[in-house]
Amino acid sequence: MTLVLASTSPRRRELLARIGLTPARIAAPEIDETPLRGELPRDYVARLAEGKAVAVERAADEVVLAGDTTVAVGRRILEKPVDEADLRRMLALLSGRRHHVYSGVCVVGTDAKPRVRVVDTVVAFKVLSAADIDWYVASGEGMGKAGGYAIQGRAEIFVRFLSGSHSNVVGLPMFETAALLRGAGVPFG
Repeated sequence: MTLVLASTSPRRRELLARIGLTPARIAAPEIDETPLRGELPRDYVARLAEGKAVAVERAADEVVLAGDTTVAVGRRILEKPVDEADLRRMLALLSGRRHHVYSGVCVVGTDAKPRVRVVDTVVAFKVLSAADIDWYVASGEGMGKAGGYAIQGRAEIFVRFLSGSHSNVVGLPMFETAALLRGAGVPFG
């Protein structure tokens, strides 16, 4: 049995490596990631994780792992910033308030049945000054990241409170991922 990671995210590969897993192959599924009208963040990440997992062609002895992470303020989904102005808008929105980081994880085992879990972590940022925002935007770190920040990087100094899974905020909730992989018969640990 071999593991296929339906993600090109280096953070997901690093998190898997921490528990001794190296995917046999990496697949980059092409699916539309546009939120549906009125779609809640929890439903959004579950749909995308499952969509990515089932979009990957899988041999009979392969187990596919896919994930999707988003940041939400209330019902508002913060996708990846499109430019620096969008990143500044996101950071200003997150400043001084709590938000949710949702990850959907899907494993398709050798039985071809998708199994999905959604994890919610609450994060609160300190009040960000204009200098904080300028410094973070200039680093370039927030571009390409859901919600415009990477908790495992410079943005960690903005976090005054976290309730839930830290690895979820990085991009793959490891407790739930390990349980799904074990359930699919992937040997590790």
